[in-house]
Amino acid sequence: MQYRRLKIAGGTYFFTIVTHDRRKFLCEPDNISLLRNAFRYVMQRHRFTIDAIVILPDHLHAIWTLPDGDWDFSTRWRLIKNYFSRQCDPKYRGKISTSRAKKQEQSIWQRRFWEHQIKDENDYNNHVNYIHYNPVKHGLVTAPKDWKYSSFHRYVKNGIYPLDWGAGVEIIFDSSIGNE
Repeated sequence: MQYRRLKIAGGTYFFTIVTHDRRKFLCEPDNISLLRNAFRYVMQRHRFTIDAIVILPDHLHAIWTLPDGDWDFSTRWRLIKNYFSRQCDPKYRGKISTSRAKKQEQSIWQRRFWEHQIKDENDYNNHVNYIHYNPVKHGLVTAPKDWKYSSFHRYVKNGIYPLDWGAGVEIIFDSSIGNE
């Protein structure tokens, strides 16, 4: 069976990217810096906007908007993952399976990623909230403001969220929101 992705030029998408075997190393300071560099490198060559993002120890979620006439998010993710993998400390590499060894792939990331095309403003807002609440959902912090690897702080600065948004409450998302 061949996997097909819905690709809409100029679309907005929610993504989930996961480390191989869910190893928890993305939030190491050197890896955060490396991820930032990987995004900058790819964004200079293939424009897109990061609307929202959160980086957790073993996965990340992001919402991107692609430029008009461009639908190729797969190339962008491949380049980001490759940039990170080539420069990442070898201690974070897992065992390379036989099938991966044949393709000379690094075992830093799961092979695929999950994407969802954002349908409308309500869908967008729900996924942004999901991204920003995700560290709380995973028990890493008690409030989104306490997680530093998130666009939540940009949203507070821009007046979209109050600083105490998501603190002291459990937010339950519909099963159609997010992916984990």
